Amino acid sequence: MATKLEECKIHPSFDTDDNELSLPLTHFDIPFFLCNPTERLIFFDFPCSKRHFLDTVVPDLKKSLARTLTHFLALAGNIIIPLDFGMPVSRYVSGDSVSLKIVKCDRDYQYLTGNHQRVADEFYACVPQLPPASRFPDSFVLPAMVLQVTLFPGQGICLGLTNNHVVGDESSIVNFVKSWAIVNKFDSDASLIDQKSFPVFYRNGVQDPWGLDSRAWNIVRKSRFFSVDPQPPPFPIDRVRATFILTKNQVQNLKNYVSANKPNLRHISSFSVICAYVWTCSEKCLAAAAGRRETNDDELVYLPFAADCRQRLSPPLLSTYFGNCVVYVIAESRHGLLKGDEGFLIAAQSIGEAITETLYSEKEILDSAGWPVDFGEYFGRRYIGVAGSPKFDVYEADFGWGRPKSYEFAHIDRERYSISLFKSREFEGGFEIGLSRMKMDMDVFEAVFNQGLQMIGKF
Repeated sequence: MATKLEECKIHPSFDTDDNELSLPLTHFDIPFFLCNPTERLIFFDFPCSKRHFLDTVVPDLKKSLARTLTHFLALAGNIIIPLDFGMPVSRYVSGDSVSLKIVKCDRDYQYLTGNHQRVADEFYACVPQLPPASRFPDSFVLPAMVLQVTLFPGQGICLGLTNNHVVGDESSIVNFVKSWAIVNKFDSDASLIDQKSFPVFYRNGVQDPWGLDSRAWNIVRKSRFFSVDPQPPPFPIDRVRATFILTKNQVQNLKNYVSANKPNLRHISSFSVICAYVWTCSEKCLAAAAGRRETNDDELVYLPFAADCRQRLSPPLLSTYFGNCVVYVIAESRHGLLKGDEGFLIAAQSIGEAITETLYSEKEILDSAGWPVDFGEYFGRRYIGVAGSPKFDVYEADFGWGRPKSYEFAHIDRERYSISLFKSREFEGGFEIGLSRMKMDMDVFEAVFNQGLQMIGKF
C-alpha cells in the first residue's frame, strides 16, 4: 500500500531575471510525440525513518531540485502544441514548476530491487503519472516532467521521474539526474555542478536543409497513434519484470564468437552482440510458445534503437546539448532465421551492418535524419525496442545516500517486447538487461538465455 504524504510544486530558484526559455522542437524531438512517456525508477538503499525523511531528506531534495532546475528550465516548463498549423515548442515562463509527490510505501523494497522475476504492477506505487494536457483556445499544454520520491521506511528511497520524451533523450535526462544528485549531496551548492555538465539549449546547430521539422510534425499530427493525453497502462498488467546480468567475460565470449564466425563484419561491439543475443533469445522464446500463438518463419522482424548523434553532426554539437539528438538504427531479419542455430550470428550481422550503414557511411549523419518521415511504416510490425543506453550511467548519481541500488524503466511494460540496457552496477564491464514479459514467456526466455550462454561459453 502507498500513502501520499505531500504534493507540491517546485519552482526554479533564480539569481537573475533571465528566467524564460522557448525552444523550437526539431525533427529529432517531434517523432517522440508518438511514444509513451519515459518512466524511470531509481532505487537507493537508505534505511531512514519517516520522521528523518520528512524533516531532513525531503526539504533537502526540494531545495536542491529548485537550484538544479535553474539550469534545466525546459524540465520545469511545458510542451506547447498549437491548434493551428504552427509548430510545437518547449517553453518555460515565470511561474512554471515541476510537480513533486512525496509517498510512503509499505511494499517489500528488497523484492522490488532484486533481479528475480517481480510482478510488474508492484512498481507503480513509485511511478508518477503525467497529467492530461491542459486545453486552451489556441493550444494544448503538456507538462514536461513530474517527479515522485517514495520512502520505504527503514529500507530505502525510490526516485521516480516521468517525462514527455519530446523534451529530452537519455543523455539529457541522465545529465539532469546527476546534476541534481551533486547539488543535493553538497548542500544545494549548484556551483559544484561541473561547468562541462551545464545543459546547452541552442538549436542553431541542428540543421534542417530538407524541411524535416515540418514534415515530421505533419506526420505526427495525422498519425492515429498521436494523443496529447498520456495513457496509463491497463491494470492488472499481467506481466513480470526480471533483470539479466552479463559479465564482462560473457560479453567478450559473445564478441569472440561473432568475430570467429563473421571475420569480415566491420562493427562488433558490446552493445551490438548483447542486442543480437537478446533478439535471438526472444525469437526462440516465441517459437517455443508456438503452441499458444501462431508464428510465421517468413515474418520480417525488426530491432530499432536510438544512437546518440551529437558528435556526428557537422559541425558537432556539445555533449550537453539538451533535447533529443538521436538517429534510429533499424536492423531487420526474419523470424525463421533468428530462431535457428545460426540465429545469433545472423542477428549480430544484421545489427552490425545497420550500424555501419547508418553511422559510419561517408554521408553525413543528417542524411540519415529522415527517419521520422520513414519510421511510420514500422508501426504495427513486430520489433524489439531498446530503452536506455550503457553510455549514460545513472549509477554514478549519488544524492548523498550512496550509489543507486537498481534502475528500472517502467514504461517497457507497455511495449510487447522492448528491453532496457544499462551498465552493470555490480560487475565492472558488465551489463544489465531489463525485460517485461508475461510469466510463461519469461520462464521460457530465462531458460533459453542461460542455455545459450553456456553453449557459447564453451566456444
